[in-house]
Amino acid sequence: QVQLVESGGGLVQAGGSLRLSCAASTGSFSTYAMAWFRQAPGKEREFVAAITWRAGSTYYADSVKGRFTISRDNAKNTVYLQMNNLNPEDTAVYYCASKGYGGSYSHFNTYAYWGQGTQVTVSS
Repeated sequence: QVQLVESGGGLVQAGGSLRLSCAASTGSFSTYAMAWFRQAPGKEREFVAAITWRAGSTYYADSVKGRFTISRDNAKNTVYLQMNNLNPEDTAVYYCASKGYGGSYSHFNTYAYWGQGTQVTVSS
């Protein structure tokens, strides 16, 4: 099984930047794609970005396109989310997830493994 650990969250002012990291401790051989989701208080968990492990194809939610960049380091079994030009609507707990082949990139129930989340707070 894949164990995921997120890091890099924190407090930032609007317009600032953060970089999140997600390290997979083991089991990445079965990974087809990894993704970031987020959940704000009172809201549903929503898709942020995804990347395929072998080809590096990327997918983004419209709300973050042009501001966030997802990347991966295969040797380190790590994915990153570079977040620029943050706004208060980006405030949420951010979760890293991984999936095998098949299913939608943007549906949370497609992903089998999840980290425990890291808090991102953007002040105005």
